[in-house]
Amino acid sequence: MESFKFEKLRIWHAAMDFGELIFEVSGNFPIDEKYNLISQIRRAADSIALNIAEGSTGQSNKEFRKFIGYSLRSLAEVVTCLHKAKRRKYLAESEFSTFYTQAFNLMNSMGAFRATLAVKKAPSPKKPRT
Repeated sequence: MESFKFEKLRIWHAAMDFGELIFEVSGNFPIDEKYNLISQIRRAADSIALNIAEGSTGQSNKEFRKFIGYSLRSLAEVVTCLHKAKRRKYLAESEFSTFYTQAFNLMNSMGAFRATLAVKKAPSPKKPRT
């Protein structure tokens, strides 16, 4: 069976796993957060993997880098939501720390992957000496 390009990427799998963990933990937030923090953190967490997948179908590494950037922004949004959840006492410090570490590791992996997509400039032709 053939697979999509993004399904071969470790960062996509890590983002998928992270998104599921966020979905699960946000289900424990108070019901009055359903249309606020729960919705926001879930959409941001899902957006991480979604942007990796979307970017992988692009025509260039430059475009893929742009979508990895979107994924990184979504990850930053999730981290901010985690801070909100901790401040509102929806997460214990130990839970927050676990998710924060996972987010930090994912960010580093995505950043490293993004760096591999850097466009390498072709060397300039040498000018003849006169």
